[in-house]
Amino acid sequence: KNAEELVYQYTRAGFTKIHLDTSMKVADDPEGVLSTETIARRGVKLYQVCMRAYEDLLKENPEAVRPVFIIGSEVPIPGGAQEAEDTLSVTSPEAFEDTVNTYRRMFKEADAGDGWKDVIAVVVQPGVEFGDDQVFLYDSKAAEALTEQLKKYPEVVFEGHSTDYQSAESLRDMVTDGICILKVGPSLTYAMREAVFALSMMEKELVPAEEQAYLIETLEHVMTDEPGNWQKHYHGSLKELALARKYSFSDRARYYMGDKKVIAAIDKLFGNLRRYTIPMNMLHQYMPLQFDKVRTGSLSMDPKALVQDAILQFLYDYEYAAGYDTDAQIIRGVAEL
Repeated sequence: KNAEELVYQYTRAGFTKIHLDTSMKVADDPEGVLSTETIARRGVKLYQVCMRAYEDLLKENPEAVRPVFIIGSEVPIPGGAQEAEDTLSVTSPEAFEDTVNTYRRMFKEADAGDGWKDVIAVVVQPGVEFGDDQVFLYDSKAAEALTEQLKKYPEVVFEGHSTDYQSAESLRDMVTDGICILKVGPSLTYAMREAVFALSMMEKELVPAEEQAYLIETLEHVMTDEPGNWQKHYHGSLKELALARKYSFSDRARYYMGDKKVIAAIDKLFGNLRRYTIPMNMLHQYMPLQFDKVRTGSLSMDPKALVQDAILQFLYDYEYAAGYDTDAQIIRGVAEL
């Protein structure tokens, strides 16, 4: 009931892409993994709730966009793997086909046969993931059996999760192979964290100690005072934990960037670096990509602009992967934040 209310409200609010992931067990489910049939039957039930919500929305807004749906349950742990891994298992072609065929059957049994037309993608594990200090790059060959199977179902594409930190070429290979919806998140906040840390290092060189923002130290204090958002995700010695809090690709620090003390430190950092101009040679040391743009006049030296551009560096890889062409204005894939 809670899940039905949740998807109803999301659809009613105008959300147009809904992932029907019903693989998590409820309180009275038996031991063991849920069957594909159970998952699909529950997914179709949620689909019907969403469409009721859409019909209600149309009464208020006749031009409301019809929602589309994602199925599949090969969803990694949010924020990346918690333990170091050696290899990743790619979703088998048989598991993918079983998901598709079972959902089709469940739509028909629920007298919602046309519902399959609203499904645009299936979530799979194509062999990409990241952890504290490791990234598994996409291997087209390793996923070949899976991506070849997709050709039998031209009405859908794959959705890939945890695509953060993939190279531009790896992302483009994923889109070329049919993994056209690329989920991204922690890498963007990681880019922000990395950029404000770089600014903090420059501040230490330029600003008198008594005037400094001490952002890095403030963030560390807030995270250790309130460890709830990282304690279960980071493991190791005290030194390893300290390094993970700062530099982990999982970027649990993102949950603390909205803290009042951290926001105040960032604001002070920006203010300081507007008063104490960053020398070009120092910018080259800490933010070489932004240096090139500042030098040519395409980017302001303003600290906030430098951080924003650092975040864009990751998005450019997704733009490249999606086949975006400045002249032709073509997009072949979608990067989803």
